[in-house]
Amino acid sequence: MNITTVVPHLVQIFRTLVMTGYSTEHSISGVSDPFLQVQILHLLRILGRNHEESSENMNDLLAQVATNTDTSRNAGSAVLFETVLTIMDIRSAAGLRVLAVNILGRFLLNSDKNIRYVALTSLLQLVQSDHSAVQRHRPTVVECLREPDATLSRRALELSLALVNGSNVRAMTQELQSFLESCSLDLRADCASGILLAAERFAPSKRWHIDTILRVLTTAGAHVRDDAVANLTQLIGGAQELHAYSVRCLYSALTEDISQQPLVQVAAWCIGEYGDLLLEGSCEETEPLQVEEEEVLALLERVLQSHMSLPATRGYALTALMKLSTRLRGDNNRIRQVVSIYRSCLDVELQQRAVEFNTLFRKYDHMRAAILEKMPLVERGGPQDEDAKESKEAAQVLEAAPVPTEAQASKLLDLLDLLDGTSRDAQQPPPLDPSPEGTLIHLLDLPCAPPAPAPIPNLRVFERKGLQLNLSFVRPPGTPTLLLITVTASNTSEGDVTHFICQAAVPKSFQLQLQAPSGDTVPAQGGLPITQLLHILNPNKAPLRLKLRLTYSHFGQSVQEVFEVNNLPVETWQ
Repeated sequence: MNITTVVPHLVQIFRTLVMTGYSTEHSISGVSDPFLQVQILHLLRILGRNHEESSENMNDLLAQVATNTDTSRNAGSAVLFETVLTIMDIRSAAGLRVLAVNILGRFLLNSDKNIRYVALTSLLQLVQSDHSAVQRHRPTVVECLREPDATLSRRALELSLALVNGSNVRAMTQELQSFLESCSLDLRADCASGILLAAERFAPSKRWHIDTILRVLTTAGAHVRDDAVANLTQLIGGAQELHAYSVRCLYSALTEDISQQPLVQVAAWCIGEYGDLLLEGSCEETEPLQVEEEEVLALLERVLQSHMSLPATRGYALTALMKLSTRLRGDNNRIRQVVSIYRSCLDVELQQRAVEFNTLFRKYDHMRAAILEKMPLVERGGPQDEDAKESKEAAQVLEAAPVPTEAQASKLLDLLDLLDGTSRDAQQPPPLDPSPEGTLIHLLDLPCAPPAPAPIPNLRVFERKGLQLNLSFVRPPGTPTLLLITVTASNTSEGDVTHFICQAAVPKSFQLQLQAPSGDTVPAQGGLPITQLLHILNPNKAPLRLKLRLTYSHFGQSVQEVFEVNNLPVETWQ
């Protein structure tokens, strides 16, 4: 007996069970033998998976059960939930899938917390495949953020972040920021990181992006990701038209609260760079604000003296004071006195800065203005612009460089500049001699060619919730300084990994070329993996260090991982 004959028989048994019932002793809360119904539905789900004909035979029955089952009792809810799982797992009609999502939406209004949790979990699994249908229940999902139960609010937060897109980013961010102000401490880190990632992907304007990050830093600065400070300073630096607006907003926020360390660090950096704009008092986008030089200096000194300030924060403040020595019109004696105090600081980093700044005052005062000038503008595009730029560069490299050693358009990524997105032009390696004499010499040398090197063992460098990242290595015999690394991303979990991006960086003495990946989605349950090729030129044969940054979405949650690979096999560089 095959599937084509079993499925109609099961459908007939189930329809008889629903319409007539078998026996009253198996009826629970008016539902005829719910245990048997659930088992039959589960079997139908298995038989209909990836089978078009069997799925069509079930559609009418599933639609009937979905519309006629009473959900006022747990027995009916159990049957209906199994029906939803069956609809989503087989090749059902589009209208039937929308009906299943709507049923889960009704579950969100149930008074039973367990049913609401099951509905949120199921919607989170469906948000990638049926995004528009799940999007209709966004107001109900947002209401679940206010649940006092921590497990419900966490699941609602994950689903809310997965529902953010370019059309609703303003409304959803406002709701998430309101939740951030009142949520428990164990949810603040996830909520803050989710808001920052959503703002980075879907920001409608630079000013809105800056305002959003500032509000997150003000509300939950101690819970943001480590790269929040670098991202905001880069964003402000690249928005020349918003320099005056940003420095005023940050100065006002700093006068009210100096306990949020990321906020204090960004504010100190911005005051040091654009302190002259703060004192000008001309900014149409903010309320009139008259600031005196002494007030600015007193605020930075307050940061330096605060017991809440971290050593890194004091470093930002001390550097800001030094930069203000070229921005302010008054006497610099007060700044010189503060700098001199920290020459005997116990913190080595602060002490070194103070000694260098003091030397700059005493011996190289004529160069101080040039050394402390404003940072150059940093170009920062949105995610779509970055993707387009990467695709364009990859296409140029493929056209111009079929052989890795001839990549004129390759770029260098410095380890320290990975998060800044900066790069330097790679030096073109010397081409091989194409002359006939050189070719003849190579032909004559063929019998004496050395044997092929032993294969380099593969290396697993990352594993998280089913997502694995493996590196395989090849060193072409003709170019011993070149290393080819194939990055393979595989997924054994139940959910697809989407929007997958892998970025790499190497030390300055190396040259790195990133080829375009084979895709941006890693299918679930061991589907076809993603591969990406890295070309690394190591002219000095130095020990190789590799820094990787992974950005992706998994189970509705945006993830960013940055890590360094220091255990590469010695065969990759010796």
